[in-house]
Formats: sequence, C-alpha cells, structure tokens
Amino acid sequence: YSVHLALQEGLANAIKHGNRLDTSKRVHIACQMSSNLLQIEITDEGEGFDPSAVPDPTEEDRRERPDGRGIMLMRNFMSRVEYNETGNSIFLEKEREVPDE
Repeated sequence: YSVHLALQEGLANAIKHGNRLDTSKRVHIACQMSSNLLQIEITDEGEGFDPSAVPDPTEEDRRERPDGRGIMLMRNFMSRVEYNETGNSIFLEKEREVPDE
C-alpha cells in the first residue's frame, strides 16, 4: 500500500504541478525491482521546483487544508526520496526486509 500511495502522489504531482495539466507534455517513469528493493523515477517536462520551499503540512495553519501532503507522504512511506537539481524528477526507493531462511 505504501508504494502504491507514493507512486500515486508522485504521478499526480508530475501531472498537476510539474506539467500543469498540459496534455502536450509527458511524464516519464522508470522502474527497477529486485526481491528486496524497488526504485522508481518519475520525470515531468515542467520547469521544476524547490522541494525545500514546500510548506510543512503539519504546521498549525496548514492542518485543515485538503492538499499539500504528497511530499510528506512519499518521504514517510519510502526508504529514500530524492529530487534532481531542477526539481522535475523524483527518485523513490523502497527497501523490503527479506526474512531469513
């Protein structure tokens, strides 16, 4: 569930905020998976943004807002979340503990 939600948030952000719902722009997805590691890269064709400038949705004046939690959710559900310098590509990684045999 956590990976599904993080992927959904990343794609929604790329389409809505990155490409600004411009149907002439594309969103590119790359994925690699092994038994204990999933890596996903989502890149939009937008201008990018500064992830550190996004307001904290847990601040008191933002708690009642129905939006603005996507980045926080991705960071909480994934093992690693990184943006490129431009801010138009996000790298998501999820490590899974493999039980000892």
